[in-house]
Amino acid sequence: MTSSKESTAGANPAAISLAKRAQLLKPSPILMLAARAGEMKAAGKDVISLSIGEPDWGTFDRIKEAAIASIRKGQTKYTPSSGIPELRKAVAAQASADLDMKFDFTEVTVSSGAKFVLFAALQAMVDPGDEVILVAPFWASYTTMVELADGVPRIAICDEDTNFKLTPAILEKAITPKTKVLLLNSPSNPTGLIYTREELAAIAEVLRKYPKIAVISDDIYNRLCFTDKLAPHLLHVAPDLRSRVVILNGASKTYSMTGWRIGWAIGPKAVITAMSNYQSQSVSCASASGQYGALEGVLNCDDDVARTVTVLKDKRDFLVAELSKVPGLKTVVPEGAFYLWVGIKPYLGKKYKGEVIHGSADLCQRLLEDKLVAAVPGVEFGLEGYLRLSYALEKEKGQEAIRRLGALVAEFT
Repeated sequence: MTSSKESTAGANPAAISLAKRAQLLKPSPILMLAARAGEMKAAGKDVISLSIGEPDWGTFDRIKEAAIASIRKGQTKYTPSSGIPELRKAVAAQASADLDMKFDFTEVTVSSGAKFVLFAALQAMVDPGDEVILVAPFWASYTTMVELADGVPRIAICDEDTNFKLTPAILEKAITPKTKVLLLNSPSNPTGLIYTREELAAIAEVLRKYPKIAVISDDIYNRLCFTDKLAPHLLHVAPDLRSRVVILNGASKTYSMTGWRIGWAIGPKAVITAMSNYQSQSVSCASASGQYGALEGVLNCDDDVARTVTVLKDKRDFLVAELSKVPGLKTVVPEGAFYLWVGIKPYLGKKYKGEVIHGSADLCQRLLEDKLVAAVPGVEFGLEGYLRLSYALEKEKGQEAIRRLGALVAEFT
């Protein structure tokens, strides 16, 4: 005979209790928007997506050929967790030339995309309770990644008064005894703005006063730069901070290899070794063919990148002009990357079909559902009152998307 206790247990199996870190998790809002736009497209709707940060040009042909050649050579097995030596050496040589200082390949680790590389860096550097300064507006995944490392995001608000950039005064105010890391991103996602050498030198002066603060420099867009061939870097103006700086980069944006998932970090050997060990216990290694493709990009695709930048600049100029035709919108002219940071504050608090538009998320929802345009609300980047629009798409589609945005706000009362 079955006991009542056994009967109850069989009828009502205990639910699995989620870990606290899992309870903190939320899906990437950008990927959620892209997925929703994809569903609507699949249903036959004429959706134009300005949401996801993905190049609309294909991976360069010579990269594809190099990857195919590696497969044919049988280079399809596990690689070292830190990446193939050839790619690490090429990345070290590229960084050495970029920053005018010598990097060894042992100071480089390669893994499954720059996003995971950032995740691994935070896991290697942040202890529970450590604070990481994030410059708002910031890439939407930064906060969750810090929290998953048991760190505390310390948000430094940088609005239009500072041209959306960190200043020495704001940095000083954000620093506490618990500050462990400053996360810098230039060119910026979402604004496309680039720190000048003078601005970086001023930040370096503050950092010298706090020798225990490390810097993670997210350089993923540093070659998609309209002001020069390469974006200015903290180490250009403060080489003495080298031992405190971890540089993140990858193949996704520069070489249009988003789906290949190849990213890397350059920095002090102790941090790089810890990251490689973390990678060995999690993702094992990046794909071999992806690494050989990225190797070709780093070594031989500068001309392809230069042509891409010319095309992007033309798209930027065209769509900034189109946005200027919509009353009430205020667009930041980007200096790099492929995003437009568009102010929508005059439209917040107004009504659309009887409903109040409280914030950028409300406006984006209506824009997608009623006008079939996917955009990302600024609130996801830590600053309300803006939209982020990706202009890595055909000019005609971008023009039509902005026409639809104008049609939406024209209906606000």
